[in-house]
Amino acid sequence: MKKIFSALIISVLIVCLCATFCACNTNNDPQVDPTDDNYRVFYQIFVGSFSDSDGDGVGDLRGIINRMDYLNDGNINSGKSLGVQGIWLSPIFTSPSYHKYDSANYYEIDSKFGTKEDLQELLEICHQRNVKVILDLVLNHSSKENEWFKEFKRARLNYEVDNEYYDYYTCVTRDERVNGITYYPLITNSDYFFEGNFSSDMPEFNYDNEVVRQKMVDVAKYWLDLGVDGFRFDAIKYIYFGNTTKSASFWDWYMQQLRAIKPDIYTVGECWSGDSEVLQYYSATNCFNFTTSGAESSIVKAARNGDIDSFTNYVQSIQRSIKNANPNGMYVPFLANHDMDRAAGFLSVSTGNAYMAANLYLLCSGSPFIYYGEEIGMKGTRGSANTDANRRLAMLWGDGDTVSDPEGATFGADKQINGTVAEQLAAEDSLLNYYAKVIAMRIKYPQIARGDYSAITLDANGVGGFVIEFNGEKTCLLHNVSSEAVEIDLPEGFATLCDFVGLGSAKLANGKLTIGAQTSVILK
Repeated sequence: MKKIFSALIISVLIVCLCATFCACNTNNDPQVDPTDDNYRVFYQIFVGSFSDSDGDGVGDLRGIINRMDYLNDGNINSGKSLGVQGIWLSPIFTSPSYHKYDSANYYEIDSKFGTKEDLQELLEICHQRNVKVILDLVLNHSSKENEWFKEFKRARLNYEVDNEYYDYYTCVTRDERVNGITYYPLITNSDYFFEGNFSSDMPEFNYDNEVVRQKMVDVAKYWLDLGVDGFRFDAIKYIYFGNTTKSASFWDWYMQQLRAIKPDIYTVGECWSGDSEVLQYYSATNCFNFTTSGAESSIVKAARNGDIDSFTNYVQSIQRSIKNANPNGMYVPFLANHDMDRAAGFLSVSTGNAYMAANLYLLCSGSPFIYYGEEIGMKGTRGSANTDANRRLAMLWGDGDTVSDPEGATFGADKQINGTVAEQLAAEDSLLNYYAKVIAMRIKYPQIARGDYSAITLDANGVGGFVIEFNGEKTCLLHNVSSEAVEIDLPEGFATLCDFVGLGSAKLANGKLTIGAQTSVILK
């Protein structure tokens, strides 16, 4: 550990000095006004677990407001904040559950999280700092405690076919049930069943009903008019579960309505499926990339001193597939989220794997997402307790914040070995400070997010990367994922070392480029 941290300290100093001796003139780099587009690093916040402002143990909107200087202090060059450019809030609407993925009222913020005034204040602060805020919007189902479902159930049981709510939710007879879809009886011993693919507490809406469709446009418009910048859509393939064509068609229609309200809206969908299915939704919205997330992904394998070429070839392929589906589409990578075991469980901080993984997915095309706590190496796994609460643990601030673990959590505090925010802020070589440097480098070179990627295969163990073309200029991004420094010939057409970030250093001499272990470089 000491050896790695010593190397980190040296690399940090060298990175800071790089601008002094680097021949690159970044003022001549292709520039984009970052306020004009959605190529941003987002930060996922599980609201109830992030920061508690009132001492009740539950994270809230006011807690996020209090932590904005940590997330983005308004000055990307200050070096005092993480520097994220967007925030995704897990569901904040009134709900009977701790996770809030079952809305009881789409127009009200859960009182445990705060008020609409709190949200408006958060939005104002974020927008002053060029930070976008998106809300988690669950459209496929609601809570059974939602008044719409209560009215639906009453209308069905009383045979009120003219009642507005009679067809709000999917309801079938015993013989009409479809294999592969989960149903529950409307009442005990009833011949009527409602669809509930996630739980008997979460009935699925009927999107063949035009009133329901318009109702959900109205919901989105309400929050967009309040000032939110967009939405993360949960479980997008469940609108018509088992029928991708109909689900994708719905999202095409829905996004047309939302873009008419807010042309620059930011949206991203969750379709936990293979690329061939996910790409069918790209005509409507960007989608998270599950292929490069999780313990067995190409990012993780490469970061563990593995096959860098598999990762780079995949990025080239998926970016081109996305552009074919939608010229304005983006690759949206992440390491883990609230439904997955935390990344620090499969990416070691002490070996540097976590640092390298940050390079691979933050210095990449599109709009990456960081899961809160990832930047400090927080751990959390479902484990034998079989509960997602262990993946949504209280943020480790280390400064007396009273936020508590969610109900059902069993992951012991003794398993958290990488330190708190307070400890890592004070350590220049920490993972937290490293994340901030990588994000700053990404912003410094706008072509990293926006350019067209072509994979480079080099005859060098552990080194690979991309030629990135943007606005008629070419940049070379190389990664050395190995545990040793590697010397290579400069890729054809590139002669200048602009920047590097990693656990090692980089130098250019006599046409040879030396890239330190677990280090990434930018060439012109």
